[in-house]
Amino acid sequence: MKPTLTASASEPFAVLKMMTQVFDGQVAGFVSPPEITGIGVDFDPVPAEVPENIGLIVESSGSTGRPKRIEISLGALMASSNASAKFLGGHGQWLLALPANYIAGANVLFRSVLADTQPVIQNTRVPFSTEGFLNSVSLMRGQRRYTSLVPTQLDRLAARAGDPETIAALRSFDAILVGGQLPNFAAMELLRRQGVKIVESYGMAETSGGCVYDGEALDGVTLEIIDGQVAISGPVLANDLGNKFLSSDLGEIVNGRLKVFGRADRVIISGGNKVSLDDVEALVASQVGVEEVIAVAVQSEWGQSVGLVLEVYEGFDEAGLYKLLLGPAKPLSIRQVSQVPRLINGKPDYQAAAALLAD
Repeated sequence: MKPTLTASASEPFAVLKMMTQVFDGQVAGFVSPPEITGIGVDFDPVPAEVPENIGLIVESSGSTGRPKRIEISLGALMASSNASAKFLGGHGQWLLALPANYIAGANVLFRSVLADTQPVIQNTRVPFSTEGFLNSVSLMRGQRRYTSLVPTQLDRLAARAGDPETIAALRSFDAILVGGQLPNFAAMELLRRQGVKIVESYGMAETSGGCVYDGEALDGVTLEIIDGQVAISGPVLANDLGNKFLSSDLGEIVNGRLKVFGRADRVIISGGNKVSLDDVEALVASQVGVEEVIAVAVQSEWGQSVGLVLEVYEGFDEAGLYKLLLGPAKPLSIRQVSQVPRLINGKPDYQAAAALLAD
């Protein structure tokens, strides 16, 4: 058995210090949720001692249900970090722009310890802003530079693609990992055309974070498609998953590269027809006047129908949107809000969106 140590995501430097002890095998680490407007969040404490094979305990995002705790060995963390560095061209300095209590943020700090580099830490207690991100970039001094973002953060940076200073800052990274959900491919391509090195990352807490970069499995990782769903094997798997983890994501492998379509639980049956909520989101997000969108399932006479929560700006045409989405994809309800609900890690809060539509 080994002792556990807890550090708050509100104190990323304390988390970084804890990661050095996790790296040395002294403790099993747990990053508790950050404060919200200065108030601590209640959470179930971890046991005082855990088995030796546990290096880090992380929670899933809980975007589609109750978060669950996942135990990851030090070996899996090391395998993930080293495989990532091999793909990217070497270890380097990282910028933390995500809460450290989720695997993507925790990885930034663990990989900094492994690389023996000082990370630049953005203030994640406040909502993400392009100005805050760019200020953090200006503090980076490493020869190789990396960061990890969720698609919403990248979208906000892409909105400033016409600003030379923003593009110069983004070009300074050797790689910007983007994951956590399906990205806005238009935003990715816009930045790539301007020389920004975007890497689409696919993975989850159960795989120690991203284990597929730009459709290519990282070193040691094996991919399969079982009944349409992505299955993952390799040394990056969390404890107690066996030799293979069957994800909840739909995908296919084409010419050796993985293409992910979205989560299986994000496909609804409306009037006997399958509708991908992720596809609906992508189509709606491409329309003029739509800043952000979350599509969820709502109960209807057809079994389930599409419901949309939208953040819009001048030029949005709601009537035109109803004409665009035909048949089973036609939304039963649309609600406009000043800001779509998101979790602290930037992922969509589907449960909160569904509650808004229920109201």
